[in-house]
Amino acid sequence: MVKVDDIILIRPGERIPVDGIIVEGTSFVDESMLTGEPIPVDKAKEDQVTGGTVNGEGLIKFRATGVGKDTVLSRIIRLVQEAQGSKAPIQALADKVAAVFVPGVIGIALVTFGIWWGVTGEFVPSMIRMVAVLVIACPCALGLATPTAIMAGTGKGAENGILFKRSEALENAAKLKIIVMDKTGTLTLGKPAVVDIVPTRTPGLSPEALLTLAASLEKGSEHPIGKAIVAFAQNKGLALDDPLNFKAHSGFGVEAQIKGETFRFGKPRWFEKELDLEEEAKTLIRGLQKKGRTVMVLVKDSTALGVVAVFDVLKPESKQAVKELHDEALRVVMLTGDNLETAKIIAAEAQVDDVEAEVRPDEKSERVKQLRKDGVLVGMVGDGINDAPALAQADIGFAIGTGTDVAIETGDIILSSGNLTGIPKAIKISRKTLATIRQNLFLAFVYNIILIPVAAGILAPFDQFPDFLRQLHPILAALAMAASSISVVTNSLRLYKADLG
Repeated sequence: MVKVDDIILIRPGERIPVDGIIVEGTSFVDESMLTGEPIPVDKAKEDQVTGGTVNGEGLIKFRATGVGKDTVLSRIIRLVQEAQGSKAPIQALADKVAAVFVPGVIGIALVTFGIWWGVTGEFVPSMIRMVAVLVIACPCALGLATPTAIMAGTGKGAENGILFKRSEALENAAKLKIIVMDKTGTLTLGKPAVVDIVPTRTPGLSPEALLTLAASLEKGSEHPIGKAIVAFAQNKGLALDDPLNFKAHSGFGVEAQIKGETFRFGKPRWFEKELDLEEEAKTLIRGLQKKGRTVMVLVKDSTALGVVAVFDVLKPESKQAVKELHDEALRVVMLTGDNLETAKIIAAEAQVDDVEAEVRPDEKSERVKQLRKDGVLVGMVGDGINDAPALAQADIGFAIGTGTDVAIETGDIILSSGNLTGIPKAIKISRKTLATIRQNLFLAFVYNIILIPVAAGILAPFDQFPDFLRQLHPILAALAMAASSISVVTNSLRLYKADLG
């Protein structure tokens, strides 16, 4: 059992068991399960590591500082449990109405019996009128108004890859005013992709030649950025060479021979210490970094041949989803643990209203809590463990179905396909479902308002009305009651044909 101050050895590829501080070695650590960011973080002596993250290529030793309930992961789990436990249950409108309606109808039936027995002195006809009132006022339609609409709404959602875990989520989604979105894996693809291939003027390689050399060097690397570059080159059908005398420089890049010539490919800071990069290369690197790109430089001897930049790009549907949310009069806020510069670039591209960057998982939950002030209903969209506290804190948590199990378990609505356009669709389904419930309740009440007085005998003094209306028999009352229930069910089934745009 690991205790505080124990020294732990972590080999390449192993999962870090507890929180701690590195005392020896360098590596890169995949912290995506915690921060949501796809690009691994370089770690060296005195840097902190977190339990649950995955070590990269290097061998490291660290001193345990947080174990058991004191780890970051345990604190996130506690935040989720506390937020879920604080949610108040929603009582259905129909239940509130029925609590008044049923005693009222019983009272009307008894009064009807009393008046007719007192006026006519005939027990049986008075009893028939009382029974007719009770039968025609049977709250079947009232009881069916909400569950049939919710059943149809959840079915419509399932058809569109939207799973409502609770009926409260289906009801409350219509009332949302703010949608908060995570960046990585939610608005973006969640993995690095090659976005720029720019050769320097000297020696003037073509972009294809530059990419081929870079990808050939990275063939021997296990780094996610290297894998992304290799996959991009292979998808373009480029023939890659096998690197000889391959050497990985942890935290910097790789070095190898291609066709007898030695090349290095890595981060700019690797070369800044020993090479005086040409101004052209420096300007190129700075320009791409200002756009939030992760830049890698290809160097032969002391000459920069060009740069390859990777970036976590927007999902194809993100911009459309944000536009549709705006069309539904919702404000869209992006919360991310990434740096502000990159967050602003993504926010501008996706056209979200507000952005907050460098936000820790526990801070995300607090930000959502602040947005919920003054009774504003807030929805949170996320896919990772780091999003779970905020998903639980929000009025409605939208979990990306392709994300982590923790996020899916915490969310109220699951987007099974991972497509963000499911969010505005879920809101439209919710609004149409609530509209259908109101229509159903209206049908049920109008039916009762019109026919209860008829069953009570209000038309009896008027000879111009047919006898079956002047003395409504319980059998006819039952038929009318069934017709009311059928109208409510039929109206609910119309949801299956609703146009979600």
